[in-house]
Amino acid sequence: MKIPVGISSCLLGENVRFDGGHKQHSYVQQTLGEYFEFKPFCPEVAIGLGIPRKPIRLIRRSGSEEIRCVSTVDASQDFTDELADIARQQKHWQADLCGYILKRASPSCGMERVKVYSEHGMPFNDGAGIYAATMMQNFPEMPCEEEGRLGDSRLRENFIQRVYVMWRWKQLIESGPTVGKLVDFHARHKLIIMSHDQQEYRSLGKLVAGIRKENLPEMLPVYLGDLMAALKKIATVGNHVNVLQHIQGYLKQNLDREDKQELVQCIEEYRGGIVPLIVPITLLNHHFRRHHNEYIERSWYMKPYPAELSLTSNI
Repeated sequence: MKIPVGISSCLLGENVRFDGGHKQHSYVQQTLGEYFEFKPFCPEVAIGLGIPRKPIRLIRRSGSEEIRCVSTVDASQDFTDELADIARQQKHWQADLCGYILKRASPSCGMERVKVYSEHGMPFNDGAGIYAATMMQNFPEMPCEEEGRLGDSRLRENFIQRVYVMWRWKQLIESGPTVGKLVDFHARHKLIIMSHDQQEYRSLGKLVAGIRKENLPEMLPVYLGDLMAALKKIATVGNHVNVLQHIQGYLKQNLDREDKQELVQCIEEYRGGIVPLIVPITLLNHHFRRHHNEYIERSWYMKPYPAELSLTSNI
């Protein structure tokens, strides 16, 4: 079963750009397309702008903090409200998404660092595309990323990991959430959380411990919001080392001296940037196949997404 992910239509090769072209992204379409069921949408076409069309841009008029989206030819043609409205009108299907890939630098779809111009045509600030900003405001917990940033191995791994966490969360909700199911969900994600934010790891543990059947409905969105905010932080090498050493502790009664030394050295080589994360994780998985531990084997840290994506081979 593929995971539903929203995407700017032009990234899939659809000719919806202002110049009549597209911005097809091969990694997104060919690699991620094997695992994601893309839901393409072009807000500019959806509000009735033609193909081709005059380009639009973000402006901020003097004396105002408000960012507007207007035609580059005639600034009196303002599409801000239409783009925000079309984003709100899509909430019914956006609510089912586990993530969204947006077109970089687009005045409608750009996630961040979109140029904002003065009335005189000079770029002086950065903002977010109107459609993207409204969508992210409607769904602040949704994993979002721009196609350009997916070229960074750590940002790519972070985004895809969050998509898979959100997918598992939606499966939990669809199955009928209970306190027991939430406790199990948290237990299986604890090591992932630890690798991103150690303080939030402790805070989420306390939050889950205080949830009862009576307050479960109101606490579910609180937990999700805190979880996704923690996972948005890029996992550091130091945090991964802490997690790897924590996992190593579950083997202390099982490994001989030589195996222990090999594992310690492997983790230190990862710390030093000599080997990628996949190497110590592979070695740990090897040992746990011989010395079973249900908690570690069920932890999503050991297998957060399909191995074929090779995400931990480059971080």
